[in-house]
Amino acid sequence: MSGSDEVKARKILVVDDEPQITRVLRTSLGAQGYLVRTAGDGDEALEVMRSWPPDLVITDLAMPNMDGIELCRRIRTRSAVPIIVLSVRGEEKPKVEALDAGADDYVTKPFNMNELTARVRAGLRRAGQNVAEENVTAIEAGDFRIDLLTRVVTVAGREVKLTPKEFDLLCHLARNPGRVLTHHALLGAVWGGNNTQQAEYLHVFMNHLRKKLEPEDGSVRYILTEKWVGYRFNPGEEH
Repeated sequence: MSGSDEVKARKILVVDDEPQITRVLRTSLGAQGYLVRTAGDGDEALEVMRSWPPDLVITDLAMPNMDGIELCRRIRTRSAVPIIVLSVRGEEKPKVEALDAGADDYVTKPFNMNELTARVRAGLRRAGQNVAEENVTAIEAGDFRIDLLTRVVTVAGREVKLTPKEFDLLCHLARNPGRVLTHHALLGAVWGGNNTQQAEYLHVFMNHLRKKLEPEDGSVRYILTEKWVGYRFNPGEEH
């Protein structure tokens, strides 16, 4: 299947108040077979979405009228569409706020177009893999197989013994491969809403998981740290 066939009719909404950014993204993504529309701020983006529901949204954070954080919140009240935010290097706080507001991923400006399109493909792929949870008895991704019934975990064919909380944490990571998960979001999902500020819990359990899951040479392959933001799970190559 060619690249253009693979992305045929996938609709992407680009939201940014900088015309040169929207022009570059419209041209680059359009050349790969995506259907692209643009908006200059959050209000305009929501208006476009009413008549043209996109398969993925790319939005800047700093915009007039309605910024990217508020746009993420508004979109999440009506849609589960993947959202990628564009942030300026060093904008850690608004980046985290956007992810906690519902964004799936971020790319730092100035960005490499190959990196952005890879994130777009990953976001669309995750959206296409959404299967009703009640029908899923195992999670299989890359080097990982997680049996949800027996709670047996294997990594590259090697069985790994996990505590109940380590297992819950791994399951949440594995259900969101390639997605940036903030400390706040992980704590809320695994420990509950009353523990979202207890970052030390998360650091301890992530260290335990890494010791059990990562290669013995000490390299970090599966659980990647997004500095000041959270973690990204990389399950390895699909077999």
